[in-house]
Amino acid sequence: MRILIIIYEYPPIGGGGGQAAKDIALELVKRGNEVHILTAGMKGLPSKELEDGLEIIRVKSGRKTAYKAGLLEMAGYVLAGSIAGWKEVRNWKPDILHVHFAVPSGPVAWVFHHLTKIPYVLTAHLGDVPSGVPEKTDRWFRFIYPFTHPIWNDASQTIAVSEYTRQLALKHYPVDIQVIPNGVDIEKLNPGTITCGDPPRIIFAGRFMIQKNPIQLIRTLAELKDLDWDCVMLGDGPLRQEIEAEINNQNLQERFSLTGWIEPKDVVNWLKNSDILFMPSLSEGLPVIGIQSLAMGLAIIASKAGGFIDLVDQGVNGELLDADNTKGYSTAIRKLLSDKDLLKSYRDASRKKSLNFDIKKVAERYEEVFTQLIG
Repeated sequence: MRILIIIYEYPPIGGGGGQAAKDIALELVKRGNEVHILTAGMKGLPSKELEDGLEIIRVKSGRKTAYKAGLLEMAGYVLAGSIAGWKEVRNWKPDILHVHFAVPSGPVAWVFHHLTKIPYVLTAHLGDVPSGVPEKTDRWFRFIYPFTHPIWNDASQTIAVSEYTRQLALKHYPVDIQVIPNGVDIEKLNPGTITCGDPPRIIFAGRFMIQKNPIQLIRTLAELKDLDWDCVMLGDGPLRQEIEAEINNQNLQERFSLTGWIEPKDVVNWLKNSDILFMPSLSEGLPVIGIQSLAMGLAIIASKAGGFIDLVDQGVNGELLDADNTKGYSTAIRKLLSDKDLLKSYRDASRKKSLNFDIKKVAERYEEVFTQLIG
């Protein structure tokens, strides 16, 4: 079948949602489908590209940075994507549209659907749900929320990446919503024999913004100066200077590495040499970095923020804490750093749990949905 994926952020642009879409698309190609991607471009990226069997079309939307997009840039994608995508729809004639993020990708699929009657499947990742990431989206949701209902109502099927995202969406959009989690290539992300680092490495990955709560990570680790560890923070964003200042204030310059915004393959390389994923996020959908960490056999210390609940078995492969339980974070990490056998057992349990998020199973479920809709 021919599948047109519509998504405003796609690697190397954007975060976990784009990577999740890419993983699904690659597996759908392996299953014999034709897949084209309609996404936003940026300086330095080709407007058209063939990569691993995927045809990628990048439109000019005014995007300036990989890690964030403002309201004008999102609007630019809707406009440019509708124009370029309409040509693709007419010439290629896809069987189904798969749109990631109701906002801003949704309007593009909605327009194509009403012009052609091609069904579209909407996958919600949390940031496109009102109050999902309040510090990031509530300001502009006040203006666009009334216009989002047709996008959800007219989707032939709506998917949420976690039960948390589903329940939150149902408060605003009373439509049928299935849960299909994000997934990763379990065979490709294979850590081999799991051994703990000396010293153990703690890793954080994501946009440097309030939602991810990176300053709390630094303050927590400052309470553990008496133990051996190092920490790498993957990503970039508006809090970069504040993060650097806090590291300096805590006199932890020798313990921290900040990589900046890096390619997905480089994220995996860092995970290979890490032991603990520490994510004190204030909100999450189903973070791809969390699933990747499971596959690479990392223990997970995280907040009870949305999708992390699906990734952590309490006291088995990690610990979940209330976002405001700052003392709990340091206690949980101290326990793992002080007991290598316990850390090793958590890491082994994560690898075992990752089998529930095999991308083959995820793609198969999407393919079943698509097949039912196109008959």
